[in-house]
Amino acid sequence: MVAPAILLMGPTGAGKTDAALALVERLPLEIVSVDSAMVYRGLDIGTAKPDAAQRARVPHHLIDLCEPTARYSAGEFLRDAQAAMTDIRSRGRVPLLVGGTMLYFRALQAGLAALPQADPVLRAGYEARAREFGWPALHAQLAEVDPPAAARIQPRDGQRIQRALEVHALTGVPLSALQQQDLRGAVGAQYLKLVLGPAERSHLEPALERRLDAMLAAGLLAEVETLYRRGDLEPELPALRSVGYRQLWEYVAGRCDLATARADALRATRQLAKRQYTWLRAEPGAHWLDGAGGVPVDALRAWIGPWLDTAAGLS
Repeated sequence: MVAPAILLMGPTGAGKTDAALALVERLPLEIVSVDSAMVYRGLDIGTAKPDAAQRARVPHHLIDLCEPTARYSAGEFLRDAQAAMTDIRSRGRVPLLVGGTMLYFRALQAGLAALPQADPVLRAGYEARAREFGWPALHAQLAEVDPPAAARIQPRDGQRIQRALEVHALTGVPLSALQQQDLRGAVGAQYLKLVLGPAERSHLEPALERRLDAMLAAGLLAEVETLYRRGDLEPELPALRSVGYRQLWEYVAGRCDLATARADALRATRQLAKRQYTWLRAEPGAHWLDGAGGVPVDALRAWIGPWLDTAAGLS
């Protein structure tokens, strides 16, 4: 049985980090990051990662787990999150899982779809075809057998294109369909699910532009330049597919000007928020709090306080 936990979800830029910090200073909680970019070391400004002072004041779990050369998976997150939650509960505290990576939240609640293991022969074939025709050609093939997967995978993202084609070849079922299996099941009774964000996505958009400009002013471009100079990173890596990093990488590589990179980053941020809203609106049993006027600490505590009293008897 899963130990009681609070899920604080929301779109990018909605103020989840500030809300979590305020809650942990008032309640017996510990923060577990649910963010697919914060796991990578060196991706700090563009992920809005809590700074050293914040992390010294309030411990955070599942941040800076690996180098940006790694390919951290949802399965690894599920393993690490469950271990962190067990550790937190052993100290008599309650996990507060905070972030905007919806697939990770889905995995926490319903597990991950069972997928076939990699097939070396198939993969070698895809790689040979990619060398001859390019990954966009295989992406076009994917669009024929699994349009939803192709829509969310970039035409040059060889790793994801290969995996989606491989799964379809091995199972006869689109990867996108398998990933949806059993992922909208019954709400876990031991989770309190809170969503922080304006009810209308359009209300968030001005804040997203201000946030991006604040990141640029804080040194995001210099951070991307540092990553670029390492010499061991490629733009297809999951870390560098993160919003903001991918677009500024294009500028640092000399493939566009800075104004274009900024515009592309803003567009990608808005698209990310749109996808997050789609997931969140379909999240069963979630309680929405606007937060447009600032961090709604009192409103959050009004939900969490009574739930903590009940959850004490569930662990």
